[in-house]
Amino acid sequence: MFQCADHLADLKAYPYHIRDVHISDPFILPDEASGRYYTYVQFVDSERFPDVPAGPGHFYVLESPDLIHWSAPRVCFEKGSFWADRDYWAPECHLWRGKYYLISSFRAEGTYRRCQCLVSDSPKGPFRPVREEPLTPEGWHCLDGTLYIDRKGEPWLVFCHEWLQVDDGQICAIPLSEDLGEAAGEPVILFRASDGPWTGASGVTDGPFLHRLPDGKLLMLWSGFTSGGSYAISYAVSESGEITGPWQQRKEPLYSLDGGHGMLFYTFSRQLMMACHCPNDHIRKRILLFEMEETADALRIVNEVTGNWYHAIGGRGERYAYRTPCKEIPCFRRDPRKEGN
Repeated sequence: MFQCADHLADLKAYPYHIRDVHISDPFILPDEASGRYYTYVQFVDSERFPDVPAGPGHFYVLESPDLIHWSAPRVCFEKGSFWADRDYWAPECHLWRGKYYLISSFRAEGTYRRCQCLVSDSPKGPFRPVREEPLTPEGWHCLDGTLYIDRKGEPWLVFCHEWLQVDDGQICAIPLSEDLGEAAGEPVILFRASDGPWTGASGVTDGPFLHRLPDGKLLMLWSGFTSGGSYAISYAVSESGEITGPWQQRKEPLYSLDGGHGMLFYTFSRQLMMACHCPNDHIRKRILLFEMEETADALRIVNEVTGNWYHAIGGRGERYAYRTPCKEIPCFRRDPRKEGN
């Protein structure tokens, strides 16, 4: 086992412990070129980092060598003449054709929320819009776009058509141009919130994320609310092995203790991890990191390493939450650092 202790060689470069990082909808990019992990946030702790520009219309990047110790926030995108000035939600960064693409939701006053791609030569930015126009369909209120590359090597945007507009929230997909700058076809509705046997009546669909198991099965993580009102993550399996499905829903949530908007990534030591935020209360949101096990046809949780659930757990575990934060040192089965770094 590897204990990620607080005696990292350069704590000045990485002063932000994962238990302090305020984040919603976390997405973690392991970047082989730099040997670092990156995550992206839309707000900054101005008391802790008074020199970092704050306010709406910004995205910030955090960097880490070990998933526990993170750098101070650094601006990687600022509005400028960009059309949107609010609802900078759920940023995620993908490496595609040698460039880094930041996909997020955006909105301007009096308009619908839309998804769009920004691009940079570096995971640290600066990012710029690929095109001026959003990717999601005109007249649709959307959020939580993610990138999927099909077996032919063609890109798709998978996103949520919001329950606020359609009542029974949808998860949809639309083919993209090679530069991820515009839609290259019509949207397809993949499934709705009510298709999940575990969901309640809220109609919410959040946070789609695609992952292939070793045998080729295509899974999609997504989040919603259980009948008891707890924010939860589950997944569906594509019966065709492709994005158009049909999609078979898991009967029970994968995680239902008021954590959601999950995504999967491999550490540099090839441990599959799931990241999500918990609890689903904006001010208290922190990253949970789960070591995962994948079999021929399923995902399973092995262990949560940060301890951020300890005092903030919800759902059926809420009454078991402790009053004080966890003090234990985060412990991984495999060292998440890249060799030589």
